[in-house]
Amino acid sequence: MADDHTSEKEAGSGDMHIATNDGLDPVFLVSYPKIVFLYPTVLVALFGAIYMWAMGNEAAEDYATMPARLFLITLMVNLVVVSFDFPRTTSLTWFFATVAVCVGLWTLFHLNVELAPWITAQLAKITPKANAAFYLIFALSILFLFTCVILSRRFDYWEVRGNELLHHHGVLSDLERFSAPNLRIDKEINDVFEYVLLRSGRLILHPSQERRAIVLENVMFINQKEDRITKMLGALQVRVRHDHS
Repeated sequence: MADDHTSEKEAGSGDMHIATNDGLDPVFLVSYPKIVFLYPTVLVALFGAIYMWAMGNEAAEDYATMPARLFLITLMVNLVVVSFDFPRTTSLTWFFATVAVCVGLWTLFHLNVELAPWITAQLAKITPKANAAFYLIFALSILFLFTCVILSRRFDYWEVRGNELLHHHGVLSDLERFSAPNLRIDKEINDVFEYVLLRSGRLILHPSQERRAIVLENVMFINQKEDRITKMLGALQVRVRHDHS
């Protein structure tokens, strides 16, 4: 690389050229808890708060059902994503199962025309309601937890450099160092929906001369992080040139 710093060392009958990648920016790896995947519910809660505030308190009983249903459906789906893992194979299985159920229901309703209106009428009787204060308190509570999580990650993160792997942890910034040139990285995307929400996945780091693997869950934008680490470690080149004279 054009920006690489080169150091030379004479060794017997040959010269060793080591090209390092000091010019590359370090890659920071942060492992997040699964609560960060609740941001769609927070957005819907903020929408509900704004919607109910715009409608006014006197019209709350008439307009409260729609945002409440949307909030509950989003919350339920969000909790399913957080509670279970959906690998590629499992996701395909669930997709085909959902298609089969939809086809079965369509056939049932087609053969029993009066059944669909009855079910619709029963569902219409379920009228959940909530005011703007409820949505706002829920959204602010989760946002407060998000802030706490982000602040806590400032005291526990990993930094990948061209020649070393650093673990920053603790209030006083305790530091652990691992050798990076022989670092092996495994990437796993165990949940399709979590990847869709935050492009997140699991990174498994195998430092040289270390028995234990370092597992980082829920690393955001995992593909970009992996590409940067691969380029960084690949930029370290060792060449041996023999002098035949």
